[in-house]
Amino acid sequence: MRSVHPGPAIGLAAQLVLLALVDAMVGLGAVAVAVGVTCGLGTAALLDRAMIRSGSTSLGPADRVTLVRAVLVGTVAALVAQSYVGAVPVGAVAGIALVALVLDAVDGRVARRTGTATGMGARFDMEVDAFLILVLSVFVAPAVGPWVLAIGAMRYAYVVAGWVLPWLRGPVPPRYWRKVVAGVQGVTLAVVAAGVLAWPVADAAVFAALALLVESFGRDVVGQWRHRVDAHGHIDVGGHVVLLARPELGFPR
Repeated sequence: MRSVHPGPAIGLAAQLVLLALVDAMVGLGAVAVAVGVTCGLGTAALLDRAMIRSGSTSLGPADRVTLVRAVLVGTVAALVAQSYVGAVPVGAVAGIALVALVLDAVDGRVARRTGTATGMGARFDMEVDAFLILVLSVFVAPAVGPWVLAIGAMRYAYVVAGWVLPWLRGPVPPRYWRKVVAGVQGVTLAVVAAGVLAWPVADAAVFAALALLVESFGRDVVGQWRHRVDAHGHIDVGGHVVLLARPELGFPR
């Protein structure tokens, strides 16, 4: 019988409490509440599964910061859902999103300073980033245009493509620029969501953010194509096949 992880359960409870507070302040319909609760349940379930797979028994200091971010993002998702059926204060959407973005710079620093950086924590952080970008792109789409959804959908399209093309599931070298580009997406979309930019400037800012994202993903895809690995642990580099001594380690960094 497996042990119960309190971290995911605490995150779910925090999500429900924050939704109740936001509902009391701005009013949330049934659809918005359902979206927020679903986000809380999804985060708890996926985080619990990740902890089991990684053998973690508790969340580290940085993971707790990321969990706070996930709760904030779930609340933003509820507000965005509400915006499609009624009015919501854009300040609430942009404000909560910006707090989540600021905390994004905190969890990594906490992990490094406490020596508690883990693969699970990095993946948790990345997925929270990706979901926030998706939610914000959905929020600004009515004002900017449906093309902005490409920003939010790109990460998930990349994952789906990996189901069809196994070489896209291979590891990529760590790049700080990748984290910078993700931050640019979130900040740009949050500022546009706040409505402080005139529409030509907002469109240009979002288009520039999308261009950076395409460049970042494109660089990774090209690198993975040039170093693709087959099911037998062979790397195909420019038509030359190299056998990995330890294929389970992926390709060399």
